[in-house]
This record gives sequence, structure tokens and C-alpha cells, in this order.
Amino acid sequence: ELAESGGGSVQAGGSLRLSCTVSGLRFDDYAIGWYRQASGKEREEVSCITWNGRVTGSVADRFITSRDNAKNTVYVQMNNLKPEDTAVYYCMVSGAAEFCTEHSVKAWGQGTQVTVSS
Repeated sequence: ELAESGGGSVQAGGSLRLSCTVSGLRFDDYAIGWYRQASGKEREEVSCITWNGRVTGSVADRFITSRDNAKNTVYVQMNNLKPEDTAVYYCMVSGAAEFCTEHSVKAWGQGTQVTVSS
């Protein structure tokens, strides 16, 4: 089970930190990905962090991804948000330890809405 939190509405230039807490899985065995889907658009990967904390991809340098294996939680700190960052953000437990792929998924979160106004 994945529990996401931290979404909300902010003005452009603001910041939000999303959290994803995982239960029921061996958290530190898997990479964790953040994805987002804007209205009318396909889902895209925001970032992926491997089991040992290496970030393998990020949609923007403004987004900083980290994980705390002791708390079974992954974070994405989103800074200088722009209206085009508006989307539903999902976390995902990958089926692999070293990369994220939508073709091998252990679990998806329910999503949290991020809305950025200009």
C-alpha cells in the first residue's frame, strides 16, 4: 500500500513537498518512481530513485527526490513551480531495484493533485 500526501494549490514560484509512504513491501528492495499526468496528456516520469538513493532521472532540476528507508518514505521537493507542473502526481514501487519502468510495477499510489496558478 502506498500513501501519498503533500499535494495542493500554490502560486507560480512556490514550493511543495510530496511524500509517499510504503507499507506491505520490502521498501528498500525497490526503486521508487514519481509520475505525473496532466489533464488530457499522457503520464510521464517525474523522477526515479533506486533502492540505495541514486536518482536516475528527473523531469526538472527544480525537483529534488530523496528517500528515507528507515521511514519507508520517498519525497519529491518541488521548487519554483510553474503552471505547467499542474497534474496529478503518483508514486510507484518499481519491480526492480535499479530503475523504474511502467512495465514492471509492484504498486501505484492513488495520486495527489498539484495545481499551480499563474
